Amino acid sequence: MPLLEGKKAFIFGVANHRSIAWAIAQALSREGAQLVLAYQERMEKYVRDLASKIPGTEVVPCDVQNDAELDSAFAKAGELLGGRIDILIHCVAFAPASELENPFLQTTREGFHTALDISAYSLVAMAKRAEPLMKEHGGSMLALTYMASERVMPKYNVMAVAKAALECSVRYLAYEMGEHNIRVNAISAGPLNTLAARGVSGLTGFREQVAHVAPLRRNIEQSEVGDAALFLSSDLARAITGEIMFVDAGYNIMGA
Repeated sequence: MPLLEGKKAFIFGVANHRSIAWAIAQALSREGAQLVLAYQERMEKYVRDLASKIPGTEVVPCDVQNDAELDSAFAKAGELLGGRIDILIHCVAFAPASELENPFLQTTREGFHTALDISAYSLVAMAKRAEPLMKEHGGSMLALTYMASERVMPKYNVMAVAKAALECSVRYLAYEMGEHNIRVNAISAGPLNTLAARGVSGLTGFREQVAHVAPLRRNIEQSEVGDAALFLSSDLARAITGEIMFVDAGYNIMGA
């Protein structure tokens, strides 16, 4: 039997075929999960085109900064998924380009607020709305983070602060939702050529460094993050919660 037979998944963050969220969607679907994909208005065409590649996949609009749209998206997803959600995937992050180009010391109040709101608070906002659809039968929530939350990655700037807040949120949500058998984890993925990553200058050079330094002597692929997400979303990880899993070819263990 497929690992996720009969499971229902709501996925945020698909933008195009290179998105980590899309790799996760493919992995979950391969093991039997029914999917609903949330999309930003400007990404609707891309998300609808991708959704059409997985039979039975539905899409709903949602601006994660808008509480009314979050309410509507979760209500609609609940209807489409038969009144329950087993898996929630959060692959949402954003900071204004200027905040990543300018020195961190010049971070603006507005840029800080935007980055933290979209990249970190959105997980809390989603979890709040997912809980009523999950607590009767338990489930898994999963977010995407990056090791810049723990060490300095030049040009990652305020996004690193947002990822640190996201990881802390994962732990607090894991604690509070554990009584309902809802697990909350995050994957810290290595650098990938995604739409979001292109906003950080020096990505190509850093990927070359990772391939040279990482114990596996290579970069990762989107599908490897998808498979890790599949594991964490399945009953194989039923005793794992509040954790940050590195999927980076081992780069995080190195001293340089």
